[in-house]
Amino acid sequence: MKRSLSRRKFKEAAQGYLFLLPTLFVLLFFIIGPIFYAIYLAFHKVQLLGVASSEFAGLRNFTRITVDNRAHIAIWNTLKYVVVVVPIQTILAMVLAAVLNAGLKGQKIFRVIYFLPTLTSSAVLTLIFMWMFNQNGLINELLSAVGLPIYNWLGDPRVALHSIMGMNIWSTAPFFMVIYLAALQDIPNSLYEAAELDGANAFQKFWSVTMPSLRPVTSFVVIMGLIGTFQLFDQSYIFSAGSGGPNNSTLTVVLLVYQYAFKNLGTMGYAAALAMTLAVIILIATLIQRRFSKEESLN
Repeated sequence: MKRSLSRRKFKEAAQGYLFLLPTLFVLLFFIIGPIFYAIYLAFHKVQLLGVASSEFAGLRNFTRITVDNRAHIAIWNTLKYVVVVVPIQTILAMVLAAVLNAGLKGQKIFRVIYFLPTLTSSAVLTLIFMWMFNQNGLINELLSAVGLPIYNWLGDPRVALHSIMGMNIWSTAPFFMVIYLAALQDIPNSLYEAAELDGANAFQKFWSVTMPSLRPVTSFVVIMGLIGTFQLFDQSYIFSAGSGGPNNSTLTVVLLVYQYAFKNLGTMGYAAALAMTLAVIILIATLIQRRFSKEESLN
């Protein structure tokens, strides 16, 4: 009896692992394996293109970051991008969701219209915005039509990154808006009715009822925004044709990793060290946000 039970358990376990094999294969060879290989590369001087070579470098790849001026610029640009984009897209998504949840006429149509930028390819959106911000593009045409001076939006280092910020806020806020909208519909009406009995107006109900109820969702949205904005690459690459220009104003950490990994021979290890540094920064920022949101919920 015991033998038959053990055989049956073994058979069931074997069947379970058999069904898990495709997922385990993907995790091992496309996620876990590359992570460990990147850690290996970060501590070696590696040349994968041309004549392949590998030499143990210890912490030299990481110490090089402290003296690399382009790495400092990339980190600063990325941090500036994160600090500006994450709060604005979070607040905009929350406001849009609150407006669409207020029972306005035609709100279903507005939901579809607001969500359209999220459905569009990131590369296509970037090309559209490049055409709009071009010296002969739509924005300068509108400025010229009303008698205002035109501006070199893409060629000025002071505003090039801000153009990418505006595009990403416009394209990512609708995605988070949908998350907020789902959360708003789960808030019990009894809370708003109690607030009305206490004499609360629309703003007071939003501040005292809606905002506290959305704290877990806001924490999720901020964490997702942090991870996404720290990994900015494709828009910066297309805007600057891969150079990070003008004058390194759109250079981000991921774009710099790409340049060192695939454009310069013998710097693959340094690119991996930069990628690991970025991963640590994202982890620290995420942990700080989680700790902050936990303290808020306790208060």
